Amino acid sequence: MLFKYRAIDKDSHEREGTIEAFSQDGAVAELQRRELVISLLEPMAPASLLDMEIPFFNRIPNKDIVIFSRQIATLFEAQVSALRIFRLLASEVDNHQLAKVLTSVADDLQGGSPISAALARHPEVFTPFYVNMVRAGEESGKLSETFSALAEHLDKSYEVTSRAENALIYPAFVIVVFFGVMALMLTLVIPKISAVLIDSGTKVPIYTSIVIGLSQFLVSYGIFILIALIAAGVYVWRLGKTAEGKLVMDGLKLSIPYLGDLYSKLYLARVADTFAAMLLAGVTVVEALDITASVVGNSVYQGVIAAVESDVRGGSSISDALGRHPEVPGIMVAMVKVGEETGELGNILMTLAKFYDREVSTAIDTLVGLIEPLMIVLLGLGVGVLLAAILLPIYNLASAI
Repeated sequence: MLFKYRAIDKDSHEREGTIEAFSQDGAVAELQRRELVISLLEPMAPASLLDMEIPFFNRIPNKDIVIFSRQIATLFEAQVSALRIFRLLASEVDNHQLAKVLTSVADDLQGGSPISAALARHPEVFTPFYVNMVRAGEESGKLSETFSALAEHLDKSYEVTSRAENALIYPAFVIVVFFGVMALMLTLVIPKISAVLIDSGTKVPIYTSIVIGLSQFLVSYGIFILIALIAAGVYVWRLGKTAEGKLVMDGLKLSIPYLGDLYSKLYLARVADTFAAMLLAGVTVVEALDITASVVGNSVYQGVIAAVESDVRGGSSISDALGRHPEVPGIMVAMVKVGEETGELGNILMTLAKFYDREVSTAIDTLVGLIEPLMIVLLGLGVGVLLAAILLPIYNLASAI
């Protein structure tokens, strides 16, 4: 909910603006935390339905965070103050939701909050990885380098993830079109054609009888099948929102032939890249493992990294802890062991992340190269068989007349 406020800051200057909070008490608490004396606070009703914020349409794309990180790195290099940077970027970004977040961060900075703490108040935008990297940059005095590294990391992660997702869009689209075309033919076209065969009393081949029977079944019970599919989809969607359901679905994702291997390499690249970035930024091993587990994006690997963190806390080496989990390949365990022995764990993990990134890119290129002709052949073959099962008996009937 959006509130309009007018207040006096600690320097006796009058300030006014808007603040978003779940309730009026929450808005009061937030303004008081900024050391403001409130003179006016009232809710702002949306002017129309178009002004209302819908989370799906107001989400902040990852590419906007990448661009923002590059811009802030450049401004830090130009010796611009942090407060001025966030004020400037808030007025320049195109994404309205990101502009609101940056304005809130700037208000926190003006109230004396560190950058990392101000960013941490917006977990829907800035992940624990992002916040801890900034905190490490603050402690080392290298914020410009930190934001540049963040932009590079996010850009690479976004590119790899996008390629993997886009590679699956085409086959998913073709499969949906295939079943859609088959359903339309079986419910609209085949019944009219099969009526001719049934009225003629001609004996039809077994495969034609199967197609006619399937068509009649869909015409009679298609609506119930559609309702069942929708109900199953809603059930799976709701199941995916629970921790247990997400674990099961993430496990199934990794067990799919070929695609499971692709996803596994994608998550391993993310683990290695995130862990390396945290270590090179000066974050402790235990904290780096904790953050890596929270941003890996798969419940199975999240559980693996959490177990590794627990073992490391208990005195185990990282390589030994990783070696206890079959989800982690031997090459990763061996390279981590070398990194521990040489004291170059961060650099070796970065090399490993680049290796897995290349593996993912190669697997995606191979997948796309195989899927495109395969889907076209299957689509043509399915429709062709369906038509042949009906048209050939009609052709034979016409020839006999």
